[in-house]
Amino acid sequence: MIYLDNAATTKMNETLLDVIKDFSCERFYNASAGYSFALSNSKSLNEARETILKKLGANKGDVIFTGSATEANNLAIKGSIREGKWQYIFSIGEHPSVYNVAKEMQESGREVKFISLQKNGQVDYIELEEFVNEKTRFVSIMLVNNETGSLNDIAKISKIVKSKNPAAIIHVDAVQGFCKIPFSLQKWDIDLLSISAHKFHGPKGVAALYVKNKNSLKSIMAGGGQEFGLRSGTENLPAIMAMSKCCQGVDVEKNYEKVLNLRSVFLSNIDLKRVSYVKTESPYICSLSFEGVNGETLMRALENEVVIGTGSACSTKKSGNRVLEAMGFDAKYIKSSVRVSFNAYQTEEEVRKAANIIMKTYEELYERLK
Repeated sequence: MIYLDNAATTKMNETLLDVIKDFSCERFYNASAGYSFALSNSKSLNEARETILKKLGANKGDVIFTGSATEANNLAIKGSIREGKWQYIFSIGEHPSVYNVAKEMQESGREVKFISLQKNGQVDYIELEEFVNEKTRFVSIMLVNNETGSLNDIAKISKIVKSKNPAAIIHVDAVQGFCKIPFSLQKWDIDLLSISAHKFHGPKGVAALYVKNKNSLKSIMAGGGQEFGLRSGTENLPAIMAMSKCCQGVDVEKNYEKVLNLRSVFLSNIDLKRVSYVKTESPYICSLSFEGVNGETLMRALENEVVIGTGSACSTKKSGNRVLEAMGFDAKYIKSSVRVSFNAYQTEEEVRKAANIIMKTYEELYERLK
């Protein structure tokens, strides 16, 4: 079986098992306790923060560990809400863990603006500039879209926002970009950024929120005051240390070039006269539409040989596709769409074989259903 749904989750790197075992069975102490063994773990916890900050290219700020990217995104948004007549801006293409929070805010009476998407999947930068004003408190725009692989220009976004309102807080959901797309926080004027370990071969159940200034954020739950008082609860140190080791070992630029080639090999074995795909910047994610065949039908028919997705794993039970709709695709195109996503450990032979199986299965289904 060939796995091509890496945007949903990735296989954990087996070298991390020793780290998880060590901090679960040997160095299992609570990092918040006062004795020497625990203090040693507290030191390890802070070293993990520094490792991730370095990987982000940050020269200041802190890392708050959370249990998921959904939690990190919720902390970023809800922790930035303040009373008063403020405006909050989001792109229409955000992940459900951002978009659904924004919709809740809107329904509760807060002023929420949604930025449209261009045909290429990027946000409408002109519309963003029109929206931002002196009342803008918070702007959240993702780095890489989880449905299509579209890459937003965060440097351009931060320049637009900060030039019109230097006090506005900018949050970036970088879950599909961290350890995949080369970037450095030193080149971006942003305040908050979310990442998740299981998207780059780390363990599930651990993520992080980069915070430029801890004083700008409020906790959204009460507890023992861990993570600088912003995320109470005993830290999942085994997973955090595994996440730290995992990102430390990633050669982002080398992997990017390899996956760029894998996508090229894959697409060269797809009949693009019959299959449409969204041309986007991230090579890790490819959105395709197979004319005449329901995307879910194709996914089910393939699953014993090739695993693909039909969109965000967090919204598979919902009909339609908000992102593709916002990009201007019609219902027929969307119904036939699937998502193929790669990882840097795969080979040309694997993706070539997968493409051939997908095309063969598609042709069989097409003939049967026409």
